[in-house]
Amino acid sequence: MDAKRNLTLLTDLYELTMMQGYFREKEANEEVIFDAFFRKNPDGNGFSISCGLEQVIEYLENLHFEKEDIEYLRSLNMFDEDFLEYLSGFKFTGDVYAIPEGKVMFPREPVVKIKAPAMQAQLVETAILNIINHQSLIATKAYRVVHAAQGDGVMEFGLRRAQGPDAGIYGARAAVIAGCVGTSNVLAGKMFDIPVMGTHAHSWIMSFPDELTAFRTYAKLYPDACILLVDTYDTLKSGIPNAIKVFKEMREQGIKSKKYGIRLDSGDLAYLSKKAKKMLDAEGFTDAVISASNDLDENLISSLKLQGATINSWGVGTNLITSKDCPSFGGVYKLAAIKDQKTGEYIPKIKISENVEKITNPGDKTIYRIYMKDTGKIEADLIALTSEKYDENKDLLIFDPVETWKKTLLKAGTYRIEELMVKVFDKGKCIYHSPSAMELQKICREDLDTLWEESKRLVNPHEVHVDLSKPLWDKKQELLDEYHKVNAY
Repeated sequence: MDAKRNLTLLTDLYELTMMQGYFREKEANEEVIFDAFFRKNPDGNGFSISCGLEQVIEYLENLHFEKEDIEYLRSLNMFDEDFLEYLSGFKFTGDVYAIPEGKVMFPREPVVKIKAPAMQAQLVETAILNIINHQSLIATKAYRVVHAAQGDGVMEFGLRRAQGPDAGIYGARAAVIAGCVGTSNVLAGKMFDIPVMGTHAHSWIMSFPDELTAFRTYAKLYPDACILLVDTYDTLKSGIPNAIKVFKEMREQGIKSKKYGIRLDSGDLAYLSKKAKKMLDAEGFTDAVISASNDLDENLISSLKLQGATINSWGVGTNLITSKDCPSFGGVYKLAAIKDQKTGEYIPKIKISENVEKITNPGDKTIYRIYMKDTGKIEADLIALTSEKYDENKDLLIFDPVETWKKTLLKAGTYRIEELMVKVFDKGKCIYHSPSAMELQKICREDLDTLWEESKRLVNPHEVHVDLSKPLWDKKQELLDEYHKVNAY
């Protein structure tokens, strides 16, 4: 939670045992390239939202072994003294490239690329995946909830159900970046300067002699944000009528509340919200907020919308902050190239599997995003070797890397192409400035506007094509052919 917190030992043991192996075999500690990427969008979504880079930066900037860390590793009786001595002066000296936070991204694309000596690149694997996997998962889930709300405000309030303090804090940040209007998490509000919101609990009502007194007291304390929880006793016979009494009293006293209304936290939300709307409208409170909570997610919100619910503000907790129906983001970290010490060139490496989706893309890569000029929408993403350059004034032929007969010819002048990844670290020094959470929310909203609506569907979305460039595809096939020649029998 603290930017200066040392997370160096937030790693799997085998990263350290491999590091000692690289240390012992000096020739093995060559400069390498690792790609962090994912193979599948969570929740069947049409895309994911990149999130977590700011914390990755904080982690890498503070990467070092304290004296206590060295003593702990010594106590494991697994590491030699000369290696421990090396760790005592360890620091990250590599280059890092990444997809900026708030950007939409797709499977198989490098989210983070590490260029560093093998020992350094190996050590950072676990923490980078932990950070990017969690925050991108919650950002993507939050988008789905916000999208289902169709423009209504969504408040994230899942801290008490999150899997620990960090999950609640950084999950709140991710949710706001993806479009939530605020969070109930006060510490997240302080750390990231994001809006904090909330009403009151049932215990507030129960602490007073009667419901009306509780409502009146709350309204006196917070006249500009008077959202009353109406389901403690009887929503229709007690809660809403008492809330209306308080709103009338405020009106008679000349109090003009910036935001007032009711919150429903149980029962048939569609039925109750429609009844509440009629009751409030009949008394002239047509602009009253009708908010709802109670184990909501994008599916229930969509259903309530279809049922004509009059809810216009949503509080979403457990199912958002835990991404309950899809609780993990399948990011992986794979070796893509090793630098030849004699030539200085990177030798592409490939991981082969019987599962086609697990065969990696080799080499030093970047991502180009292709937009159509007439619509401003994303046509496709192109994973290419960093040595390739593209000219918008020339025709561009792209093709599906698996079903290669599926091709699209983009005529010169009809498309715009830009590199998606940015350089974050140069020789161990951060050269990238992270926008604030609220700036990232704006960036995310604008990036979402570049997607076709069909790709935003919550169910069976249109797939955005992620293609390989011809040189990269050729290199991949060459390595596969070489492998089969060597292993033919």
